[in-house]
Amino acid sequence: MFDRSGLPKAVTIYEVGPRDGLQNEALTLSTDIKAELVRRLINSGIPAVEVASFVRPDTVPALADADELLTQLSPLLSSHRMSALVPNQRGLDRALHAGMREVAVFASATESFAKANLNNSVAGSLEIYSHVIKTAVDAGLRVRGYISMCFRDPWEGTVAAGKVVDVAERLLADGVTEISLGDTIGTATPGEVIELLNALDSRGISRSLLAVHFHDTYGQALSNTLTAMLEGITTIDSSIGGLGGCPFAKSATGNLATEDLVWQLHGLGISTGINFDELLATSNWLSEKSGLKIRSKSAIALVGNSRLVES
Repeated sequence: MFDRSGLPKAVTIYEVGPRDGLQNEALTLSTDIKAELVRRLINSGIPAVEVASFVRPDTVPALADADELLTQLSPLLSSHRMSALVPNQRGLDRALHAGMREVAVFASATESFAKANLNNSVAGSLEIYSHVIKTAVDAGLRVRGYISMCFRDPWEGTVAAGKVVDVAERLLADGVTEISLGDTIGTATPGEVIELLNALDSRGISRSLLAVHFHDTYGQALSNTLTAMLEGITTIDSSIGGLGGCPFAKSATGNLATEDLVWQLHGLGISTGINFDELLATSNWLSEKSGLKIRSKSAIALVGNSRLVES
């Protein structure tokens, strides 16, 4: 019989679909649909939503409307936890102007991905983020730090846990309040999750400061999440419909689907504060409104909509 005694009583789901999910999809949604998606996610009980990215419009065209989107969402900013990715001081300035109360920075544990995605070295990107983080904290903002390639890198192979810990220590020292550990190409296994968490613990980085961000390329996202929860993690990133992916992994199937995660958590008796039926309705609405392919197994099974059939 499965021992649930090590599981948390409640979990915070950090929804990344409107940013991390949509930036990797071929379709670009209108600002109105994005704003309505965020409202529907919040109404379903999602406690935290990453809504936008203040990058140069030409680098991520799908998210070029961040300023307009935040104008539409401004009435919700003071009452709900919403964040936006900022790559530099210019991005932070735009986030501050939009009234954001939380921002995020995106670091890499490997040199190859830092060069490919950030056009910088690991050390160089962290130096830029250091100023951004400290400025944001001084302005009263909460800052989240993403670390990509925490387990494997498509160019460098297996990533030493020590590299991830080094980046985490730097981000925390600069003032981030939460570190999201990214399995960017979706190859991690439960054993590797435990090893990384133990390595972070050995340097004094508490589980309470950590979140996990799994992609499902190898079908391990839910098992990795369960392992992380048994190890004391209580904040989990996921994306509505399993949207997203990584351009560096062939056949990448995107982020852990929020619907599948909630289905599992509720089945374990873990509180999320989310109305599953409303979440499922949001998934169906998004598919019908946009034509996006929903990859959530529970949504495909329960909704029965032809648009929810995987390609």
